[in-house]
Amino acid sequence: MRKGAHPCAPIPHLRISPIGWIGSVGQAISARTTPGLCRALLRLLSRGKPVTIAELTAAAGDPTDRVQRAVAGWNDTEYDEEGRIVGWGLTLRATPYRFNIDGKQLYTWCALGTLFFPAVIGRPAGVESPCAATGIPIRLTVDPTEGVSALDPPTAVVSLVTPEQKGSVRTAFCNPSRYFATPHAGRDWQNRHPGMELLSVVDAHRASRPLSQMLLADGAPPH
Repeated sequence: MRKGAHPCAPIPHLRISPIGWIGSVGQAISARTTPGLCRALLRLLSRGKPVTIAELTAAAGDPTDRVQRAVAGWNDTEYDEEGRIVGWGLTLRATPYRFNIDGKQLYTWCALGTLFFPAVIGRPAGVESPCAATGIPIRLTVDPTEGVSALDPPTAVVSLVTPEQKGSVRTAFCNPSRYFATPHAGRDWQNRHPGMELLSVVDAHRASRPLSQMLLADGAPPH
C-alpha cells in the first residue's frame, strides 16, 4: 500500500466504489456474520492439512451446531473423501494461484485471495500464477504488513468485478479475478465482463485491505 494511503481511498482509474465493492463481496461470502469462523478456517487450512469440524469448532470457539450450520451454508466449500474441509478460498487442491506459506504449497481460488489472505493468516506468502492470457509466469511476495514486493513482471495487473450473484462466491467473485502480465493482456477478459476493472497489483492489494480487516474484526491476532 502506498505510504499514508487510506485503505478505502480512491484508487486511480477505479470506476467502482471500493466501499461498495467491499460491501458486495462481504455480503457474498457472509463474512460479516461469521468473521471469526472464516478467519479460523483460513488459518487452519494454512497448515496444509484437511480440517475437521471438531478442529474448526475448537479454533473458532463456537458451539458445534453453530459451526455445522454455518459451514453447511458455504456452498463452495471443498471436502475430501472423509468429509474434512480442504478448501474455502484457500485450498489444498491445485489451482492456477500458487500460494506458498512457510514452505507449504497451497492454492487460492482467485488472484485477489493471494493478496489479502496473508494479512488474515498472519504470515508472508510467495505467490506464483500464470498470466491468464499469455501464460507468462507472474511472481510476487505478499507480507501481512509490508504488502507487495518482488513483483515480476512489474507491469502485472489483477482483474476485479463487483459480484452480482450472492449464491456462489467462487462463481460470482473468484472466477473473474485473475492475474495478467500487462493491462493489454487483460483487455479481452475485461471486455467480456462489463464493469470489470484492471488494477495494478499494488492497487489491487490496497483495494483488498478492507476484506482482511473485516475478517480480522474483533479477532485474536494471528499466531
